Amino acid sequence: MLPPRFSLQLTWLLKQYLLLSFFVVGAACDAPQNLRDLYDAIRAKRQCSNELATGFYSKSSGSNTFSYCGDRLQSSGIIYLQGRNGALANMDVDCDGVGGVAEDGRCRYELSPDTQNVTSFRDAVVGYGKGLKDLNPYVHPYVVFGNDKGTRHRAGWHPFDPTEKGMKPLSVMAVVCSGYQVVYGIWGDTNGDDGAKPMIGEASLALATACGGKGMNGDSGIDEDSILFAGFTGDEAVPGANGANWTATDFDSFEKSIEGLGTQLVGRIQADKTDKAGASGSGRIEPEWVHVAGAAAFVLVLGITLL
Repeated sequence: MLPPRFSLQLTWLLKQYLLLSFFVVGAACDAPQNLRDLYDAIRAKRQCSNELATGFYSKSSGSNTFSYCGDRLQSSGIIYLQGRNGALANMDVDCDGVGGVAEDGRCRYELSPDTQNVTSFRDAVVGYGKGLKDLNPYVHPYVVFGNDKGTRHRAGWHPFDPTEKGMKPLSVMAVVCSGYQVVYGIWGDTNGDDGAKPMIGEASLALATACGGKGMNGDSGIDEDSILFAGFTGDEAVPGANGANWTATDFDSFEKSIEGLGTQLVGRIQADKTDKAGASGSGRIEPEWVHVAGAAAFVLVLGITLL
């Protein structure tokens, strides 16, 4: 039997472990090697050569030096986001769509007052005939990609329509989180012209949670410009009505339904002649959840040691 002092210490340590573990979400999986190589090569290259559209912001307080990049459009059929000096994009949380299933309050009005109950491709979702009224930000890992031209005709406003370069609505996308973790999402929304600046780098709460843990909410995303958003062109990137579990009631179920197609699409990504030799590993930045997991493991080991 442990002395009372050690029993109290162990109880406290185990409570801390459980608290830390709450924030660790293992939904993202290890990215294939060619996707890791792409991530590193893009960051090592520092900036895009073929800017399909530029002048966007990753942060409202930052610079408008972010672009939709077509460097791999011909060779691999992808469009991705990149800034300057190796920056990629951050990940703001989008709560647009319908809630209900899996709703846990992290998109409530106090946290996300600008939430809209409709996404850009609602009609396509309804058209699948699965009984859905729209995408669910708590379930569907959708990416906000493209910037609407809008009707305000403001000076300095920069639009971009990915369909003009071959992407299709509700197509599968690959999102590489810091630490070489990949989440397969769908292109489910676009950036409107209702904000003060043309922004990029946004995903549904479900996707943000897979990347950053349950600390994500409508007012808190991933600040570092370390997220790779890659969209795939062509009809083959669209799972369609029966190629995904659109009526899933949780993120994991939906993610598993598109993982096969996502892996297949990633397989077409090839090295580029402009890739810098030895780039592998140069762009890796550990995400917050990695450090949290390490701390939780340390607490557990320390508690066992006290036994």
